Amino acid sequence: MSIAQRMVETKWEGALATGSGTLNGTSGALDGLPVTWAARTESPGGKTSPEELAAAAHSSCFSMALALVLGEHKLTPTTLVVGSTVTLDAVDGVPTIVSSAITVDGDVPGTDAAGFTALVDEAAKICPISRLFTGANITVEAKYRGA
Repeated sequence: MSIAQRMVETKWEGALATGSGTLNGTSGALDGLPVTWAARTESPGGKTSPEELAAAAHSSCFSMALALVLGEHKLTPTTLVVGSTVTLDAVDGVPTIVSSAITVDGDVPGTDAAGFTALVDEAAKICPISRLFTGANITVEAKYRGA
């Protein structure tokens, strides 16, 4: 039995360059989000893209994985700010997601910079979205903000 399943549906109308789509998901949080090729490859213009959604999934998943690891070490973060930059590039002439760069800025009482970096590395190994992206170039940069 799975831990969780979520579904999002995109209704697309028109050709790639001039068409558009709208997302709707089981939670309702994404309902009505517009997507276009131009938003994906040029200027977002208030619309989202698969890469932005992948970055959202990766940053939120990584923050949860890190919170789990910290809790296992009896640490509670004051603040964690986790960013993800997902890059779409041409590989052999085919658009391909080639990387996700994670940045972690954290204030975690009870640890130091070296300990924080080790905990971030531990979280990187268990984040389910990182595991989904296996084969992609995933980098993680940790910045410790502590006493």
